[in-house]
Amino acid sequence: MWESKVDIFQVQELRCRTTLYLGVGAIDKMRDIVVDIKNRGIDKVVVVSSRSAYIKCGAWKTIEPALVDNGVEYVLFNKVTPNPDDTTVDEAVALAREFGAQAVIGVGGGSPIDAAKSVAILLEYPEKTCKDLYTYAFAPEKAAPVVAVNTTHGTGTEVDRFAVVSIPDLGFKPAIAYDCIYPLYAIDDPALMCGLPKNQTLYVSIDAINHVTEAATSKVATPYTIMLAKETIRLVARYLPQAVAHPGDLVARYYLLYASAIAGIAFDNGMLHFTHALEHPLSGVKPELAHGLGLSMLLPSVVETIYASQSEVLADIFEPIVGSFKGEPGEAREVARAVERWLFEIGVTSKLEDEGYTEGDVPRLTELALETPSLGLLLSLAPIEADAKVISNIYRQSLRPLNV
Repeated sequence: MWESKVDIFQVQELRCRTTLYLGVGAIDKMRDIVVDIKNRGIDKVVVVSSRSAYIKCGAWKTIEPALVDNGVEYVLFNKVTPNPDDTTVDEAVALAREFGAQAVIGVGGGSPIDAAKSVAILLEYPEKTCKDLYTYAFAPEKAAPVVAVNTTHGTGTEVDRFAVVSIPDLGFKPAIAYDCIYPLYAIDDPALMCGLPKNQTLYVSIDAINHVTEAATSKVATPYTIMLAKETIRLVARYLPQAVAHPGDLVARYYLLYASAIAGIAFDNGMLHFTHALEHPLSGVKPELAHGLGLSMLLPSVVETIYASQSEVLADIFEPIVGSFKGEPGEAREVARAVERWLFEIGVTSKLEDEGYTEGDVPRLTELALETPSLGLLLSLAPIEADAKVISNIYRQSLRPLNV
């Protein structure tokens, strides 16, 4: 295939709404980025990350000297956890405001970068809180500049306008989407991802699969999002087993990272619907649940539920995973089972019951899916009517394997 003809050590500039540097060694572009933000009059930044990943992945040994050598002062906030909450973001904002930060550098996967985007907005709105932002008490039109140094290959947040933060006291895990939080620059360096544990490697790649499944089948899907979906799934199907078997394989990491980025662009255009809208309540009430795992448990049932309305598209984009199907509505259960078999074969075998959810949780999860701010918009874009009965049925079917 043509992938072997690409020099993965040549750092390429991909222009979308964000200037993205992709390739092995892309982290070295931090020096150019820091020079640029310095020339924009920025001499103080806040770095937002998790507790230690920014060091373990190797990014910090380049980022810190780039800042110091160019006279850009920084303050570090490294308390972001998976599924970050509003109090964590408010704490980061308080630190950044006290320091006088003029820009935000997010280092990590989806959680740190989403937190960084949230901080960037709130720096421009000193009277607002993170809860205000994620309950839609206001609609921001500006944010401090964001630089995203990505360390996982799944979320696509480094190239899109989305961010997600939980509000535990309400049980909400809403999403926001504003043009002002497109990162100014982003770095996708496969070398930063060779240390990802097996489960995280799987979960983040499944996130990318879900992004394009939804973006290709939503009410606002286009030929562009379907094309990106087909390529994303092809690349993940080919390179995910390779990355799991050989974590240091830079070629596998490169193409999973590229797949993640184009999946982010796909859902930035085609939006999301069922799997993300229904997963957010899962990890909203159980923050310890990995986002990609939640998505994987829902995906087969979602495929079966929407297949009749999107059979031609789903048969086409999922061909690398499920094999050849005709794209006829009657194939729904067979295709959904094939998707589930693929998930099980790559090592993701959990269903909702395995993670502690029961039939008794379904009404509350359904309620949260319908009531959480922003999720109603996603559900309105589903290719079939997303009423309480349909949502409840997806949750119930996802409690245990379809093949049982």
